Amino acid sequence: MLDVRRLILLRDLAVHGTVTAVAELHRVTPSAVSQQLRLLEEETETRLLERTGRSVYLTAAGHQLVGDTENVLAALEHAQSRLRTGTGEPTGPVHLACFPSALAPIAAPFGEVLESTHRNLRLHITEAEPETAVRLLLQRRVDIALLYRYANLATPAHPGVEIRTLRTDPLVAVLRNDHPAARPERSAIDLRELADAPWITAPAQTACGDAILQACRAAGFSPQVRHTCTDFSAMIALAATGGHTVLIPHMAAAHLPSVLTARPVTDRTLTRTIETAVRHGTANEPAIAAGLSALRMCADASRPGSSGPSPV
Repeated sequence: MLDVRRLILLRDLAVHGTVTAVAELHRVTPSAVSQQLRLLEEETETRLLERTGRSVYLTAAGHQLVGDTENVLAALEHAQSRLRTGTGEPTGPVHLACFPSALAPIAAPFGEVLESTHRNLRLHITEAEPETAVRLLLQRRVDIALLYRYANLATPAHPGVEIRTLRTDPLVAVLRNDHPAARPERSAIDLRELADAPWITAPAQTACGDAILQACRAAGFSPQVRHTCTDFSAMIALAATGGHTVLIPHMAAAHLPSVLTARPVTDRTLTRTIETAVRHGTANEPAIAAGLSALRMCADASRPGSSGPSPV
């Protein structure tokens, strides 16, 4: 019988590429990982790794075993889910990975709704951007991941996870009240109206930064970026004091200083979709099903004009 823990190490090596990365992930030494992988080769009586200098690569047999490992782990989770389904009130911890701008509007009320509705559940939140959140999910360190993807970017699929859409979150232009495009009679703003203004954006290598840069280029200009940062609250503060243009998700613009206003943009591709992700075969597990239901409630309550979630 193959050791499942060693199979997981091999799978993680396939995902992360180096023994050092796997060791950091599992909080052990690289030599301990290497030893366990050698034992796995002895167990299988098959060469799973190709060692070239300090680099390690999976052989064809190694890749095949990684694929089989995912099937084994899915089967184990399915078995666990069947044992727990129908046992009554869900109990235990629910681990959620959540991206930063959803912590206040979704994750915070989610904890209140979940624990007031199911008193034997306890929420544990880990802040993580989508790529990291999916990795934590596949490593079975969280049960649910809250993700986003921008409509005008090509986002690769996440193998091994089940995705459900919660809501869309359009980007809005945040401007000082004295900006011509912020006049009360105005509705949606064409990005070309902002071409000559100084901008605050997320760095180009981030999803938000890339989405905005692509939209501006599609409108025929490159934004004059004055400041770059990843914190939407900091962007709002800089816009309030400096009068710079900011494009941020509507959900992040819920509480603006009195000197600022938010206006929709005419480019309908400038939106992000907020999604939940769970591992295949786990969505019906009582605690996870309860978590998904509560997340839908909180996501609906975070829409413009909603009065907030109320436990049912």
